[in-house]
Amino acid sequence: MKNKILFIFPIFIFLCACSGNYTPKPRAYFYIDLPQPVYHSFEGCSRFTFDISNHAYVKEIRDSLGTKWFNIEYPHYNVGIYCSYFPIDKEKLAAQAEQSENLAYFHIIKANGIDEYEFNRPEKKVYGRVYEIKGNVASPVQFVLTDSVRSFFRGALYFDNSPNIDSISPVLAYINQDIHIILESFQWKQ
Repeated sequence: MKNKILFIFPIFIFLCACSGNYTPKPRAYFYIDLPQPVYHSFEGCSRFTFDISNHAYVKEIRDSLGTKWFNIEYPHYNVGIYCSYFPIDKEKLAAQAEQSENLAYFHIIKANGIDEYEFNRPEKKVYGRVYEIKGNVASPVQFVLTDSVRSFFRGALYFDNSPNIDSISPVLAYINQDIHIILESFQWKQ
């Protein structure tokens, strides 16, 4: 009798478990806890200042050509804003702007589209352009700022892992907020 029950029980479970109402579940991603940032002032190479989040840190890099590089890194999210500063004159401004636009549009191969808009604060002599690149791209946000006379600043947001817009969208929105704070607080030093 005991053997019959052991034989019939798995068959009963199998028949009850197989119903025709199967619904596939969407792919799930881990919940990412995004704390409220507090902003503080950052002075970059004594030419400009802007506010950055307390959840980021700045890693400075200098090269032999006088170019000032630094990264604003978010180690908990595997993301960084790669920044560079170039001293320019009016003749070099067009070339730098074109090079930055080419770097942004390089992602068009994988992008679903690029939203481009101007950012101008004439009272602070800050003029720029922001590129928001849609889709599974390595750099979803890039921006340039200039005083149109002597200084050119470029920033590009990069994720350290393979991009999947569904999984990175909360972090992208969080860092995009920080980028807008950088843009709004950016000031050239005389």
